[in-house]
Amino acid sequence: MNAIFNKAISPFVLIMRRSGLLTEDLDYHLVRASMVIMFFFFGYQKWWPYEAERLVPFISNGPLIWWLYPVFGHQGASWFLGVSEWTFGALLLAGFWDKRLGILGAAGSTATFIATVTIIPFMPDGWDPAAGFPAMTGNVPFLMKDVVLLAVSFYLLKQDVVRVTQHEPAVRRSKTAGLVHSGQE
Repeated sequence: MNAIFNKAISPFVLIMRRSGLLTEDLDYHLVRASMVIMFFFFGYQKWWPYEAERLVPFISNGPLIWWLYPVFGHQGASWFLGVSEWTFGALLLAGFWDKRLGILGAAGSTATFIATVTIIPFMPDGWDPAAGFPAMTGNVPFLMKDVVLLAVSFYLLKQDVVRVTQHEPAVRRSKTAGLVHSGQE
């Protein structure tokens, strides 16, 4: 069975290798681009009354975001979320060129999805009464995507922090080498 499996998979692996799709950082760039697109579209929705209405059960039951209504009001809370999503999306986009800005975007994205994932246990009627947990109903299935988006956000945060910290020692070494070479030590 193992030989048959290997024989079937080997050509696929070879094709993928030769195609160039497995080039360095392609996955990282695709993940970043998908998050930018996602934040743009979800942020845009927040400017319209229909989305402000759809957010009521999420914000009202969110242990980390309930305060948005008393502070900003109904539509204002939606606008606040839209501005936040566009800001984090813009920072993630800027992260293609400056990883320090990418860190800020990924940190904001991580905080966003921590806030939304924590709503899941508090969402009323989130689990089917007949089937029980883990049979999701109502708004819970929509929120489950945020578990993956939280992992993606953390992945981008980690990648950007690693890239910035690996780059800094190289910059310091090159500056020091330039000073030594020019006699300015």
